[in-house]
Amino acid sequence: MSKKTRKKSSKGSSTNSAPKATTAKAVRGSPKASVKTPAAKARKAVAKKSGKAAKTIVAKASHKPASKQLKSKPSAAPKPEPREISTKTPKAVAKSAPKPDSRPAAASSVVEGGKAPGFRLPRDGGDSVSLADYAGQKLVLFFYPRADTPGCTREAIDFTRLKAAFADSGAAVLGVSADTIKAQESFRNKHRLTVPLISDEKHEMLEAYGAWGEKSMYGRTFLGILRTTILIAANGKIAKIWRNVRVDGHADEVLATVKGT
Repeated sequence: MSKKTRKKSSKGSSTNSAPKATTAKAVRGSPKASVKTPAAKARKAVAKKSGKAAKTIVAKASHKPASKQLKSKPSAAPKPEPREISTKTPKAVAKSAPKPDSRPAAASSVVEGGKAPGFRLPRDGGDSVSLADYAGQKLVLFFYPRADTPGCTREAIDFTRLKAAFADSGAAVLGVSADTIKAQESFRNKHRLTVPLISDEKHEMLEAYGAWGEKSMYGRTFLGILRTTILIAANGKIAKIWRNVRVDGHADEVLATVKGT
């Protein structure tokens, strides 16, 4: 073989081998052509999943309303300063002061010379008393505020003391208040009273005779029994009316009037 032939053959062989080397290098250097191991594939899959999860959390958080995103509690309003509170309950306060009667005072039609209003009410001992029981004789009615109080006790004792003298003058005597029968009987027994005591708890007779009206005590006005005495003549008409009675000497004054009629 000549030198020219060897040169040509060497050139041809070099030409054919060069592209193969280049192709191999290209295959090794290209990222697309690189061969991945199973571990590498697993790592990449995990990375993709974690990235998607993070994006999903961010997206959900951005779509939540502001009221749900802000979970912090609102600041508490400032507490008012403590005030003094009365230790008395409304019931205790109501009990401490007497209850005034809210009903208006009844207008009385009794006048001297007018006809005495009729009545029938229970008395101590369990019986009842009426105006008709004393027809044809004089009758003294003394209205007192409350049984077994100082003024009422003195008044009832005075009329009891003069009961016989009133009977000699043709007059009977009756005491009237709004106390219960039990209270009237206790009042009678305690002070040995002999005049009948009428119980007018509904104020019917008291109002009819004008012995119920407005009173005042310790700067407070209320409705109650007005101490009153009325003398009814034998003909059933009002002979004399005593209003705003003063207890001392009153029974003696009434007896003197009875004797003069």
